[in-house]
Amino acid sequence: MTPCMRLYAFLGEEVQALLDPSEGPHPYQKWISNYSSEAFQAVTLQTEDLLEKLSVSLTGEELDTIEKLYHQAMKLEIEFFLAQPLAQKTVVPLLTEHNPAEHCLILFSDFDLTCTIVDSSAILAEIAIIMAPKSDQNLSENQIARMSSADLRSTWGELSKQYTEEYEHCIEGILLSDKAEQFNYEGLHKALEQLSEFEKRANLRVIDSGVLKGLNVEDIKRAGERLLFQDGCTSFFRSVTRNEKLNTDIHVLSYCWCGDLIRSAFSSGGLDSLNVHANEFIYKESSSTGEIVKQVESPIDKVEAFTNILQNCDKDKKTLTVYIGDSVGDLLCLLKADVGIVIGSSSSLRRVGSHFGVSFVPLFPGVVKKQKHDVNNGSPSWKGLSGVLYTVSSWTEIHAFIQGS
Repeated sequence: MTPCMRLYAFLGEEVQALLDPSEGPHPYQKWISNYSSEAFQAVTLQTEDLLEKLSVSLTGEELDTIEKLYHQAMKLEIEFFLAQPLAQKTVVPLLTEHNPAEHCLILFSDFDLTCTIVDSSAILAEIAIIMAPKSDQNLSENQIARMSSADLRSTWGELSKQYTEEYEHCIEGILLSDKAEQFNYEGLHKALEQLSEFEKRANLRVIDSGVLKGLNVEDIKRAGERLLFQDGCTSFFRSVTRNEKLNTDIHVLSYCWCGDLIRSAFSSGGLDSLNVHANEFIYKESSSTGEIVKQVESPIDKVEAFTNILQNCDKDKKTLTVYIGDSVGDLLCLLKADVGIVIGSSSSLRRVGSHFGVSFVPLFPGVVKKQKHDVNNGSPSWKGLSGVLYTVSSWTEIHAFIQGS
């Protein structure tokens, strides 16, 4: 009973919040009012509390059984609602209107903190510090000269502090301009050119400091294999790539200094087919020289890569683009995509976006609003540069949006 109660309480509250009083009484108002009421919410919490108390004395094996039963019950309850036939076309899941023979879904995603829990620069810094020679250790003739681990840690700390301070100063500088009264993509693009110059200067400082010297490619790949992803991220990409009902092309656009780290991370999750667009280390006998091949350093580089990918896609198929990102550096791509999805809660992204007239809408209410609009205006459609970005808190929401349950 607990999953049933929780689902009905959730649906009642969600639907009630979406009702527009100006549209008159809803045909299911009595149902909605009952399940969104404080009384029903209280009974739901009471039921969950009872389940918790009854589970205290259970063994680990019994708790595993309870968990499986809970998930199965919730799945059946959801399928009850999904069994209702729909006469009208729906905007979600995107899979519904997708014909692999005629359509192509192009998925774009940022990497650091969109897919991962930790920023890749911190991972590379840790590898450099751990594998650095001790101050009194002699190097062989073939080894690249490197700083000691103590000097590396100190230098990384200074670089990180300087980056953070200058980044915040750059964002504040962008926000000094007059706030746009409506969506202004051109103004945002021009403003982010300042951020792009800052990002390139920061990368030059890192290269000149020598902290990227001497990292072994195998150490980098091993670190990638152990990299922690956001919950649901890799399972989402796996399900999309294996779904025969979807013709999907996936591209990862990242500022990461080392594409090998990204490829290794995804490969460990069985995702070798993803296209990675990032910067690359230059190696000499498997050790990094400290130089990088600069390919994606800034917001402008990202949107240029995004545009080039679209220009080279199959023109015989109708394309739908979805971009998933979490930072200011993703804003231009998020807005150019047919569907831009912001994951996480970056305050700088929202401040800069709002300053240039961008609207941030939670995905579920946004989909409901779009459904109402598209039903009244013909078939469902998504179009870039609308000035609207959809927000989510997890990859589970993205999975449901694109593929359904």
